[in-house]
Amino acid sequence: MSAYQRFAELYDRLTFDVDYEAIAARIDGIFEREEKKPHLVLDLACGTGTLTRLLAQKGYDMIGVDASDAMLQKAQEKCPSSLLLLQNMQEFELYGTVDAIVCMLDSVNYLTEDSDLDHVFHLANNYLNPNGLFIFDINSEYKFRNILANHTYTYETDDIFYVWENDFDEETKLCDFYLTFFEQAEDGRYTRFDEMHTERMYTCAEIEKALERHGFTVLAKCDGYTKRLPEEKSERILYVCRNTKPIQQGF
Repeated sequence: MSAYQRFAELYDRLTFDVDYEAIAARIDGIFEREEKKPHLVLDLACGTGTLTRLLAQKGYDMIGVDASDAMLQKAQEKCPSSLLLLQNMQEFELYGTVDAIVCMLDSVNYLTEDSDLDHVFHLANNYLNPNGLFIFDINSEYKFRNILANHTYTYETDDIFYVWENDFDEETKLCDFYLTFFEQAEDGRYTRFDEMHTERMYTCAEIEKALERHGFTVLAKCDGYTKRLPEEKSERILYVCRNTKPIQQGF
């Protein structure tokens, strides 16, 4: 069993503090204000499909895209009626257009190269119907520099103990996450496995210039999943965008 397979099996238990219901309600509230409410929605980097399922329960036809087969296996259990595609978000390819795209939980920060960010924004415009919505969030500069930084955190649940070590490089704007897990088996013994992830810090200016390059207009920028404007110490920034211009041909 691969390490990422193990991570997928533990993912939902490790994200117990993520309020998916609140995220789904926030997205649904944004959609409700639309003159023409979206019908078909893409959940880009959908992971184990928790948000996909909640939005489907609110009446949206959902497509999920993720690069992890193990994650999609979990998503299939939760979302048997949704179309799930095993694809990298930098190269996702749909069978047609959608009314809206959501990409949550700092998945955009996993795009560590400028070209990757450009490709995703380009593809988002390409697969959105005219005046479609693109909603995503990013970890803020403040979070990278002050919360993640070079700090080490430990977490413990009833049967899992893990250590989260961060290594943030101010020059490259990359932050490596080194995760070490100890999972308790039924006989009381612990098994260890390790994960490494990398995110990139983007400034709001960089994000907004990339959105403009690919035909998007920013409708709103919020402090996390609230309706408040971002503040100096906001840790997560939510973008609500609309594709108002045709994509550049030949990108």
